Amino acid sequence: MTLTPDGYRPRLVDAKIGDYLRTFGAVCVEGPRFCGKTWASMNQCNSAVFLADPRDDNSALLARLDIRRIFDGDTPRLIDEWQEIPSIWDATRSIVDESRERGRFILTGSSTPVKKGIHHSGIGRIGTLQMRTMSLFESGDSSGKVSLRSLFQSSPENMISLERCELQSLMELTLRGGWPSNIDLKVEDAISASKVYLEMAVRDVSSGEPRSRSKKKVEMFIRSYARNESTLATDTKIAKDMDEFGESRIDGRTLDSYRGAMERLFLIEDQPAFDPNYRSEVRVGKSPKRHLTDPALSAAAMGMTTDKLMGDLNYFGLLFEAMCERDLQIYARASGGNLYHYRDASGREIDAVVEMPDGKWGAFEIKLGSHQTDAAAENLLSIRDYMDSKGVRRMPSVLGVVSGMETSFYRRDDGVYVIPITALRD
Repeated sequence: MTLTPDGYRPRLVDAKIGDYLRTFGAVCVEGPRFCGKTWASMNQCNSAVFLADPRDDNSALLARLDIRRIFDGDTPRLIDEWQEIPSIWDATRSIVDESRERGRFILTGSSTPVKKGIHHSGIGRIGTLQMRTMSLFESGDSSGKVSLRSLFQSSPENMISLERCELQSLMELTLRGGWPSNIDLKVEDAISASKVYLEMAVRDVSSGEPRSRSKKKVEMFIRSYARNESTLATDTKIAKDMDEFGESRIDGRTLDSYRGAMERLFLIEDQPAFDPNYRSEVRVGKSPKRHLTDPALSAAAMGMTTDKLMGDLNYFGLLFEAMCERDLQIYARASGGNLYHYRDASGREIDAVVEMPDGKWGAFEIKLGSHQTDAAAENLLSIRDYMDSKGVRRMPSVLGVVSGMETSFYRRDDGVYVIPITALRD
């Protein structure tokens, strides 16, 4: 009998956790704080210990005195926030080695220790999964009538009619974000929750190991990422934003230190560049697309509300793009795929590239309104034809426009799919 909490909303990562339990002796589920790691892990565990819970401080003390005792309990056993005592990693690896049994433990972590107390990688014994905030399908805000997987595997229905999603509703979904605890909040309360989240993040990064950092510069780093959400902002641009008043120069090493601290807390998730064919004549860029881990954080850092977004639709377009790319990443990962972006040396761009494990890939433009669909489709077709002319062997299997306000899913005469984000799933 598992520890599944009352009211648990199934997550797409559930199946992956199950797969990993059958494959490895232990599973580490990591991701940003409050994204749902503990509940998803409890859903598959029969006992648990919570190392960061002040109501259970005895467990943390016991782990420091006799670390093997916290592994006692019915399996799978959850060890929540294991990074509080980094030596737990090596202890897990050792116990798994001794028994050779699979699916014994799930470790969850909201940060990655700076190697302190960790001597072995755990490769082959501990499988690591990254969890993200909720997609619209997981939160119940997408009908799930269109499967991303089906676009690559077969021919889906030619036409699916849907209800129109209004602009304000899309804004509210973006401002609310994918945090499980915020799903049922009013939008203004969800915005407040995101602001508090950022305050906690600033405190954690500025006081974290291996050395303290300027609180003001942490705030400016986050604000730079928020200001440049869904763009290819360079390190030079981010460093300049952090040094807005010319108080002190931010060099590359210092910037890497701040970024590393953000990555260890899963506060940022840059979208890497895609190369369809390393041997073709197409020269592609390497710059990542910048994202905070959920667009709600970018909106909160910029002080956005629905009224402010109505007055700055260009910025909302970037936040909407980030929300769609968050969802595409979650849906792609459910099939073992991954998310990229594309930009070549001539400035040709594709907002999102989904690559599946078999090497097939799809190109997706992301647009708010239906009036932008024709231009987006033409861009995809133009880039496809250009790649073909340059001898790219691995051509896209899917071309699609992910839309906010389309009222139906359909395949255009030119072969480009039009996909409302509120209909998409894995």
